Amino acid sequence: MIIYNVTIKTAHSITDEWLNWLKEEHIADVINTGCFTHATVLRLLDIDEEDGITHAVQYHAPDIKLTKNIWKTCRYDAKKRYG
Repeated sequence: MIIYNVTIKTAHSITDEWLNWLKEEHIADVINTGCFTHATVLRLLDIDEEDGITHAVQYHAPDIKLTKNIWKTCRYDAKKRYG
């Protein structure tokens, strides 16, 4: 089992919108590629939240070979939407 971890800090002003997009659209898109079996969204505690909220998204894959090419597309989609 491989866990691909992505840690993101979002500004307070967009955190709710971002979480909704992540849970309702982005994770489903990533899982539908067939590269990952599921994902877990976590909020990190004991982190300075003055500038925003920090979350970790853990994508679970049975094999690292499946994950090699997917991130080029997924990173582009998230960056295009949220910068």
